[in-house]
Amino acid sequence: MSQIWSPAHMATFAKVVDLNGFSAAARAFKVPKAAVSRAVAELERELGLKLLTRTTRRLALTPAGEQLLPACRAILEAAERVRQQSANLTVQRQGPLRVLADTTYGRVLLAPLVPRFLERFPQIPLEVDLGEVGDTPIADYDVVIRAGAVAADPAAEDSPVARVLGAPPAILCATPAYLQKGGVPATPEELDRHELLTPDSTQGPLFVIRLAHGNRRAEITVRPKLAVNDPALLHASVAAGLGIGVLPEFLCRQGLATQKLKRVLPDWVLPEQAPLCAIYPGRLAEDERVKSLVEFLAANIVPALAG
Repeated sequence: MSQIWSPAHMATFAKVVDLNGFSAAARAFKVPKAAVSRAVAELERELGLKLLTRTTRRLALTPAGEQLLPACRAILEAAERVRQQSANLTVQRQGPLRVLADTTYGRVLLAPLVPRFLERFPQIPLEVDLGEVGDTPIADYDVVIRAGAVAADPAAEDSPVARVLGAPPAILCATPAYLQKGGVPATPEELDRHELLTPDSTQGPLFVIRLAHGNRRAEITVRPKLAVNDPALLHASVAAGLGIGVLPEFLCRQGLATQKLKRVLPDWVLPEQAPLCAIYPGRLAEDERVKSLVEFLAANIVPALAG
């Protein structure tokens, strides 16, 4: 029996048992299944003991395996702690994660999440800029948060990667004063008689409002009084009583709660707006800091959008 036993083999044995199979352990370690089988076989040979009985359907611990599993599992847990601590040290050496977010989304959606992220990942400092995202090169930041993805070039070495975080629901709303003066539309067709404030259109001076109510569909083409590509400016214009606006629902929550805004055609549903995406350079796809932030946002943005 060898006098030098491999802790890696012991950790591998524990992972096989915990995941109930060689294939699952191989996926967890990102190695071939044969390497996992070989590690367990070498451990059995080193110890001179049979640890597992293998059949085509299941694995079972031998009495020796049952006795040694707790110690091997402790080695696995220690190895995983070392891996996490080393990753944290690497992150600290790399400096802050540079993030750019569209101002509106940053203030309303990102701001409440940043403290929670820093509390959960204290080893990942952030440097957050809020501003105009449109023409900013993705490569200037580690993560860019914006509405809409970017065109990827598979042939490019550092082609950007986009992760969809969620799609903001849109609603029609206006101030009670505007509706008292201009009337409350009872049907989609009546929108054409009102002042409409819409997102910037790609169809020239016209904007198409599509709505659904159960199996019913409506498509109204309007000439907006204001078309703007900034949700904050659009919201401010609606709040000023200039007309009925097509707005992301999350921007209207406070106004609706305080009755400064009122939903129009509340039983009709508008299509979701351009999805909110986290975009990062392809070279950072395996960066632990980027993965931690993007996964955190993906898990928390959807509840924020849904209210």
